[in-house]
Amino acid sequence: MSHTAHIRSHRKPRNRSASTIAMRAGVAGGVLSTLAVAGASASANAAEPVTQTLELPTLTADMATQVAQSAEATQQAAANYQLQAERDAAAAKAAKQAKADLAEAKKKEAEAQRKAEAARKKAAAASRSAERTVLSAASSAGTSTSTSTATGSAAAVIAFVKAQLGDAYVSGSTGPNSWDCSGLVQTAFKQIGVSLPRVSQDQSTAGTQVSLSNLQPGDILYWGGAGSAYHVAVYVGDGMFVGAQNPSSGVVEKPLSYDPPTGAVRVL
Repeated sequence: MSHTAHIRSHRKPRNRSASTIAMRAGVAGGVLSTLAVAGASASANAAEPVTQTLELPTLTADMATQVAQSAEATQQAAANYQLQAERDAAAAKAAKQAKADLAEAKKKEAEAQRKAEAARKKAAAASRSAERTVLSAASSAGTSTSTSTATGSAAAVIAFVKAQLGDAYVSGSTGPNSWDCSGLVQTAFKQIGVSLPRVSQDQSTAGTQVSLSNLQPGDILYWGGAGSAYHVAVYVGDGMFVGAQNPSSGVVEKPLSYDPPTGAVRVL
């Protein structure tokens, strides 16, 4: 036996029916047809771009009027804001200037008061110096500035003020245990029915002006100018006066040389 002898296969040959072959051919043809149509459609779509139309609202006359009015209102509001800003800026500037002017006015007023007080003190010092000279000359010449004994209403006034010696000095007080200078003088004269003003400035012009070289017991002494006095006391005779001097001294009796007065008035 030859080695190349044909050996018959045991595999059975595939028997394909005509109907099966035809069906498969139809399916293949249908797929190819579908692909062809899809390709053609894609080519057509690629060649012809799609256009979409948007419809915009029509601008009517009413809408145009509203737009114009809105724009005008916006412009007016902006103008109002600008005007208000300008007014605010002007007001702030005016307030700043007014503050500066007020500060300057206060500064000038304080300076004027300082100068006036300095002038007043200088004048008072000069007046005291002059009065010391007068009193000293009168004493050297043996001239008495008063009678030594008070009588009548003057004696009552003097007795009252001496009764208050040692009482406290309290600004604004009119007794019975504390006084200020004009409060003591006013109350002393009130005891004899004489009504005097309350403050030193007015008491210094309440009677007839008299010379310090011709004083009598019961005369009202004052320090400072007549009508602008800052202190008063009662002359009690023998070159002495009684007054509510200050918070540290209270009501005291002192010689005229201790603090020479500027002038005197007589009401009795």
